[in-house]
Amino acid sequence: MAAATKKVPLATSNSVNTNQGKTIEETYQKKSQLEHILLRPDTYIGSIEKHAQTLWVYEGDKIVHRSVTYVPGLYKIFDEILVNAADNKQRDPKMDSLKVVIDGENNLVSVYNNGDGVPVEIHKEEGVYVPELIFGHLLTSSNYDDAEKKTTGGRNGYGAKLTNIFSTEFVIETADGKRQKKYKQVFSNNMGKKSEPMITKCKEGENWTKVTFKPDLAKFSMTHLEEDVVALMKKRVVDMAGCLGKTVKIELNGSRVPVKSFQDYVYMYLNSASEPGSERPKSFYEKVGDRWEVCVSLTEGQFQQVSFVNSIATIKGGTHVDYVTNQITNYVMNAVNKKHKNSNIKAHNVKNYLWVFVNCLIDNPAFDSQTKETLTLRQSSFGSKCELSEDFLKKVAKSDIVDNLLSWAKFKENKELKKTDGTKTAKVNVPKLEDANEAGGRYSEKCTLILTEGDSAKALAIAGVAGLSQTERSFYGVFPLRGKLLNVREATPKQLKENKEIECIKKILGLQHDKQYSNVKSLRYGHLMIMTDQDHDGSHIKGLLINFLHSFWPSLLKVPSFLVEFITPIVKATHRNGTVLSFYSMPEYESWKGSLAGNASSWSIKYYKGLGTSTSKEGKAYFQSLDKHKKDFIWMDEQDGDAIELAFSKKKIEARKSWLRQYEPGTHLDQKQKLIKYSDFINKELILFSMADLQRSIPSMVDGLKPGQRKILFCSFKRNFVKEAKISQFSGYVSEHSAYHHGEQSLASTIIGMAQDFVGSNNINLLLPNGQFGTRSVGGKDHASARYIYTQLSPITRFLFPKDDDGLLDYLDEDGQTIEPTWYMPIIPMVLVNGCEGIGTGWSTFIPNYNPRDVVANIRRLLNGEMMEPMNPWYRGFKGTIEKGASKEAGCSYTVNGVINEVNETTLRITELPIRRWTDDYKAFLNSVTEGNRDENGNLPKDPFIKDFRKYGDDATVVFEVLLSEENMMIAKQEGLLKKFKLTTSISTSNMHLFDSAGVIKKYDNPEQILEDFFHLRLEYYERRKKVLLENLEFELLKLENKVRFILGVVRGEIIVNNRKRADLFQELHQKGFTPIPKKSKAVVAGATDDKDEAEDSLEVSGVRASDYDYLLSMAIGTLTLEKVQQLCADHDKLNGEVDNLRKTTPIVLWVKDLEALEMQLDVLDKCDAEAEEARKKLKGDANGEAGFKVSKQAPKNPRKYTKKAINEEVSVETMGKPSSSAMETENAAEVVKPKGRGGSRKAPAKKQDKPISDEDDEIESLKDRLKAYRLDSSPEQSAETETDVLRVPAGRNAARKKPLAAVSVISDSEDEPDLDDDFDVQVKAVPETKKKGGRKAAAANEKAAKPPAATKRRGPASKQSQGLGQQLLTEMLKPAEESGISPEKKVRKMRASPFNKKSGSLLGGNHKGDDTGIETMPASTSENADVIDVPAKARPQRATRKQTTYVLSDSESEDSDFEQASEDSDSD
Repeated sequence: MAAATKKVPLATSNSVNTNQGKTIEETYQKKSQLEHILLRPDTYIGSIEKHAQTLWVYEGDKIVHRSVTYVPGLYKIFDEILVNAADNKQRDPKMDSLKVVIDGENNLVSVYNNGDGVPVEIHKEEGVYVPELIFGHLLTSSNYDDAEKKTTGGRNGYGAKLTNIFSTEFVIETADGKRQKKYKQVFSNNMGKKSEPMITKCKEGENWTKVTFKPDLAKFSMTHLEEDVVALMKKRVVDMAGCLGKTVKIELNGSRVPVKSFQDYVYMYLNSASEPGSERPKSFYEKVGDRWEVCVSLTEGQFQQVSFVNSIATIKGGTHVDYVTNQITNYVMNAVNKKHKNSNIKAHNVKNYLWVFVNCLIDNPAFDSQTKETLTLRQSSFGSKCELSEDFLKKVAKSDIVDNLLSWAKFKENKELKKTDGTKTAKVNVPKLEDANEAGGRYSEKCTLILTEGDSAKALAIAGVAGLSQTERSFYGVFPLRGKLLNVREATPKQLKENKEIECIKKILGLQHDKQYSNVKSLRYGHLMIMTDQDHDGSHIKGLLINFLHSFWPSLLKVPSFLVEFITPIVKATHRNGTVLSFYSMPEYESWKGSLAGNASSWSIKYYKGLGTSTSKEGKAYFQSLDKHKKDFIWMDEQDGDAIELAFSKKKIEARKSWLRQYEPGTHLDQKQKLIKYSDFINKELILFSMADLQRSIPSMVDGLKPGQRKILFCSFKRNFVKEAKISQFSGYVSEHSAYHHGEQSLASTIIGMAQDFVGSNNINLLLPNGQFGTRSVGGKDHASARYIYTQLSPITRFLFPKDDDGLLDYLDEDGQTIEPTWYMPIIPMVLVNGCEGIGTGWSTFIPNYNPRDVVANIRRLLNGEMMEPMNPWYRGFKGTIEKGASKEAGCSYTVNGVINEVNETTLRITELPIRRWTDDYKAFLNSVTEGNRDENGNLPKDPFIKDFRKYGDDATVVFEVLLSEENMMIAKQEGLLKKFKLTTSISTSNMHLFDSAGVIKKYDNPEQILEDFFHLRLEYYERRKKVLLENLEFELLKLENKVRFILGVVRGEIIVNNRKRADLFQELHQKGFTPIPKKSKAVVAGATDDKDEAEDSLEVSGVRASDYDYLLSMAIGTLTLEKVQQLCADHDKLNGEVDNLRKTTPIVLWVKDLEALEMQLDVLDKCDAEAEEARKKLKGDANGEAGFKVSKQAPKNPRKYTKKAINEEVSVETMGKPSSSAMETENAAEVVKPKGRGGSRKAPAKKQDKPISDEDDEIESLKDRLKAYRLDSSPEQSAETETDVLRVPAGRNAARKKPLAAVSVISDSEDEPDLDDDFDVQVKAVPETKKKGGRKAAAANEKAAKPPAATKRRGPASKQSQGLGQQLLTEMLKPAEESGISPEKKVRKMRASPFNKKSGSLLGGNHKGDDTGIETMPASTSENADVIDVPAKARPQRATRKQTTYVLSDSESEDSDFEQASEDSDSD
C-alpha cells in the first residue's frame, strides 16, 4: 500500500516531451534553410496566427483607425515586395511610377515599378540569371556591403524570397533596357519548383520590374484574402505615396492614390482624427535636408507616432522618432517652465500631447527583428542630422500644447492640494493655535480667527481677548504667523504642498481647495482678522494673506466682513495732565504736531512700531473699544481683484512699474474710515512697502548707497569713527542712533560688505577691514563672526564725503530722532566706483565698478566744458582683461577674461579668474575635469581633460598650474584656452536703474549719463557750500566783534560782571546792543556728541533768552584782559582775509581742490597696493618659475637673527590704514611694519591745555582748519585727522619706569616706515645671560651721538639722516669681535622697552652696574619714534628654560628719563 502511494518525482520537460519510441535519427534532424523557414515562420515573417489589434487602415478613400483581425506574417510578405519596389527609387531617381493590384477574390497581388530593372544576365559565380538569384535563392542581396552607405529597406537577404516561399505561385518579370532583354520566370509550390526563364527582346528605353504572387493562404489558416487584410495592404500603398512624394505616381487597382506629398499623407490622419464638420487640427511641417520630413500635431494626452525609415513602416517607432521627439519636448518644456515657473512640466509630460510624423532615409538601418517594427540604430550612425529650426520649435511651443500642459498641471496641482483640505470639525490639532471654544460648532459664523505677526503679537491678542467677557472670549481664536506668508500666486505645487503655514490656515478655517463660497456656514470661523505691526512689513503680511485668499478662494473676499484688520496706534502723545492721544498714521500725527506750534514741550511722545511695544493693559483697552480698532475689508468690483493681481502677479511686471512710478510722497490710507476697499489698501498702504523695498534694494545715484549703508556711514561720521571697534558693538550703535529696524545679522553683513577689499568687491572700501573680512576664495563669505572683527572709517572716506557738506544735507527724522540724510553728497559718484546690485519690487539693477581716476578725469572734462570719454568697467587688483563687446541702445556688454599662459607643451598656468568667479568654485571645477578624480558621490567625471593641477595662490592671489596630455593641450588651444577652462564671463550695462536726486527710479544707458546727472547736482551743492561757509565766517566775525566789545567794557569798568544778578546782567547786555546768539541745536554730523542739551534759562525778553548771551558770559575770567582783546582783533583780521579769499573762490575751484586731495589719497592707495604685492612676492617667491614648481619656505638657519633683509621679507601685508592694536596679534616687530600710505586713520595729537577752551573757540579753530583746504593742496582733514597721537601711558604706571629699561629698535632704510598705533606692543622672548660679559663697550661708544633730543616727541616719517644713522649703528653692531669686542657667535637682537614688566629690568637692565652695556638710541624723529638699544643675544638656551616676557613701547616723558638714566649708567661703566 505504501509503495502504491509513493509519490513520483516531478519529471523534467525533456523527459515529458521525448517520445521514447523514436530513433535517434528521428529525434535529431537537420533542416534546409527553406524547410526551416516553412517550419518556423515566426522567426522570419512574424506570427502566422490571427491577431486582433486597433490599427490604421485605408478604406473608402480615407484612413480609418479601427480594430482589425489580421495575420502579421501575411502582411509582412506583401510589405517586403512593396518596400523592394520603393527601394528602386533610391537606386534610380528617375523612377516615377508604382502600380499595385490587390485582387482579393482571385487571391492575387502584383507590384509594378518602373526605373532600372534587374540585370538580365547570368551570374558568373552562381551560374544562374540574376533575377532568379535574387528572387529564388535564399541569402542573396545587393545590400551586404556595409562599407557602402545605402538608404534602402533591404538588409539581410531574405526579403522577396520570403514572399516566394509563402506563395503558391510567384512570378518575376523585368525589362532590362540596357541589355534589351525581358525576363519572366514562375516559381510555385513555396519556391519548391521553378520554370525555366523566358527571355525576350525589349526596347532600349524599357526598364521595369513586376512581381505577381498568390499567397499560400493555407499557411496562414485562411481561405481567402479577408477584408481587414486587404484594407491593411491598401494602407501600405498609401504609405508609399506619402514616403515617395510628388515624383512618383502611385496607383492602386488602377486608380491613383490621392496623396502627392508627406503633408497630404499626414492630413489624411488628422482629418480622420477630427470630428465630422470640425476644423482639422493644426500641424507643423518641416523638411530638414533631403532626408528628413517631420510633421507635428497634438493629441489629447496619449503620445502617437507614424514613422518610416527608407519607406519601411516602423509602427513601434524607434531611435529616429526619439531623436525628433526629444528636440521638441525639451524645447517646449523649457519654454513652458520659463514662462510659467511654477508649472514644473517634465519632458515626458510634453510627449504625451504630441503626435509625431517622421519620414526619413537612414544609412544601413538596423531593426529589432526581421519584421522591422522598431529602428534600433544609434543616432550617430544615421548618416544625417535632423536639427529642427528655431522657427519650427517656436510654432509648436505657441500652439495649444501649452494650454493642454498647463491644464494638466493645474489638475495635478489641485489633486495634490486637496490632500491638505480642512473640514468643519469642532476640534483641530494645530501647534500654537489658541482655538475659539465655539469654532466649528453651530455658532462658528460668529467666531473670529486672529492671525498675528509672531508670538509676541499673539501674547498681546490673548491679553486683549482676556479683557472681554467670558461669552465674548469664546468666539475668538488666535494663531501666530511665522514671518511672511508665501506668495502663492508664483509658488510651485511642491512649495504649496510643503508649506506648513498654509496647511495650518486651511485646517483652522476648514477651507477646501477650489471650492466656491457664497457664505461662511461651511467654515470653522466666520471672520478672519489680521493683526500685524503698523510698519511696512506689517502691510506686506496683510497683502500676502489677501493674495492667498484671492488666488484660491476669490469668492471669500466678496463675503461681507469675512476679512478684517486690527489696527493699533503708531504714536501716542501724553500730556502732563494725563490726556492721551493715539495716532494711527504718521501723516495724521505730523499734522497734529504742526498745529501745536510752540506748545509741544508739554507733551511726551511714544512710538509704537511693533505690537510688542504695547502692554497687556493697553491690549485689553484695544479690545474693549473694538469698533475703533477693527476695520472691515470690502469688495466693490473687479478693480479690487485687478489691484491685488497687480501687486503680486509676475505677469504684471510692467503695470507694477507704472504703478510705482505714479507714487506720490505723503500717500497713506485714512484709518478713520470704517470700511477699506481692497484697491485702496493696495494703492495707499501696500505701495508704501513696495517703495520701501525698492529703496532698500536699489541705491541712490547721488551717493551710491542703500539706506542700510547710509545709516552705517551716518553713524560712522556721528561717532567720528577713527578708532576701531568691534562690528558687533558698532552695529548696536548704528541700531540705536539711526533707527535701524531690521536684524542685527543683516546690519553686520552690510558693515562687513562696506569694508571688504578683495578683488571683485569694492574699489574703495569706506570702512577698514581690521581682521578676517572674507577673501576672494568664496566671495567674502569666509569672513569671521562680527564679534571677532574690528572696523573703523577708512582715511579716504572723509575725502570722498567732506565734512563741509554735512550741514547742507537733508536729514530725516524717525521716532523723533534725527537720522541719516536722504542721501550724502560725495565729490564723485560712488555708485560708479563701487558698483551695485539689487532686486526690488518691479525693478532690478546691476552697475559694474569703474576706475575712480576715470571718473575724476571725466569730472575735470565737464568742469572745463569738454566732452566726456567713455568709461569701461575696472576692478581694483584685477589682472585680467575686460573687453568691450557689442553696444546696444540700452547699454554695452563686456567680456571679462582671466589670465592663462602656456608654460610648456603639457602645462598651463592660470594666474587670474574672471570677476566674481571665486577661487574655491574654480578649484571645484578643475576637480570635476581631472582624470580619475571622483566626486563626493563617488562618480568619475563625465568629460575629464586634465591630468592633474596644483594650487599655489593665497587668499588674495590666484595661481593654478594645470597638467594636460599633449593631445588635450592641442584640443584646448584649438577650442580656445579661455573658453575651455571657463575663464570668461560677461557683464552688461543694460540694467542700470537708480533713484535720482528726486527719489524717482530712473534707467541709465551708460555710466556717462549717471556722471552727468551727478555733475549738475554736485556743482549746485558746491555753490551752497560756499554760501554757508561765508555765512559761518561772517557769523564768527560778529561773535569776535561782540567779544572784543564785551572784554573792553569789562576792562574799562563799563560792564560790571561780579556781584550781580544774572537777570540784571542779561538786561544790560540786551540794552547795550550785544548780539544774542542762541545755542546750536544738537548736531547730527560727524563729531557730534550725544550729551543732552542743558536746560535753558527760562528768562526771556523780546524773544531773546538769557542763554543766548552764554558765549559772552561763559568766557573764562583769565580771558578778560587787553591781551585777549589784541588776540581777538588779530583773529578778526585773519578771518576777514579768509572771507575775502572765499568770496573770490568759485565753486569749480572748491571742487578741483577736493579732487586733487582725493587723487593724492588714491596715489597712497596705489602705492600701498604695489608695496603689498611686492611684499607678497617676497614672501611666496616668484610664481613665474618653471612648471610644477613648489612654493616652499626653508626655515632660516638661525631664526633669531633679525637683519634688515629679514624684516623686509617678513613684512605683514595690511589693508590701508589698518592698525595693530594688540600685542597678542603679533610675535615680532617685523610683522607690524605697514606701508606708510595705509596709516591714515590717526587721531589728532593730544594737546596739553593749561586753560579751558570755549565751544566757540573750538568752532573757530575747526572752521579755520577746514578752510585751510582751499588755500593748500590738501583736504580739510589733512591737517588734523591725519596727524598721529603722541604715545602716552597713564601716570599711574610711572613707577614701573624708574628702572633702566632696554628697548627694541627695528632699523630700516625705508622712507615709508609707518607710524605705530599708540596701543601697539610686542612680545619678546627674554634670554638668560651667559657668563661672558665682554664686548659691549664698543657699542656704547656711539651712544651719546645717537641719543635723541628729549623734547622731540612727535612721530613722523623717518628722515634720511636718521635712517643712515640706523644703518651705521647696525653695521657697527655686526663688526668682527676683534673690532667691536662682540663675540662672533653673538647676534644682534632688537627689543622694545616695557615699563610694565619688572622682569625686563632684572633681565636686561638689572645687571647694568656690573655690565658694560652698550645702549644706542634712535632720534625721536624716526618713523617708529622708539627709544632703542641694541642688545647682543646670548647663547641660545634650551627651549624648556626660556621664559616669555612682554614689553610695551612707550615714549612718555618719564620713560625718556628712565631711558637716559640707562644710557648714563652705560656710559659711566
